[in-house]
Amino acid sequence: MLDPTDQKWQKRTGELLSGMAEWRQQHPQATFREIERETMRRMADLQARLMEEVAQTSAAVDWADSPPPICPECGATMERRGKHPRRLQTAGGGEVHLERAYAVCPQCGAEFFPPG
Repeated sequence: MLDPTDQKWQKRTGELLSGMAEWRQQHPQATFREIERETMRRMADLQARLMEEVAQTSAAVDWADSPPPICPECGATMERRGKHPRRLQTAGGGEVHLERAYAVCPQCGAEFFPPG
């Protein structure tokens, strides 16, 4: 899980803060709305990286030790097809990259990419 002492996260948050300080120096007359927009833009990337890391700690990443899922469409036992990448968009506009165990139904062809 996340460790607040992790150097990677300290670096990311430090870059966010120093980047905002630099932006403010370059935009001394920025309105509150402009400051908000720039802050949100920069936070969206941090949010996406945080969501990505938290999601990758899910059991859905690799369910090799659990029974294969049952197809939600036809009820057949699905077949594992390894891990596959997926890109998701956050509400803030950032992009999250996930890798999850993936399954396909041999009966109806439905695909399963676990949430969470």
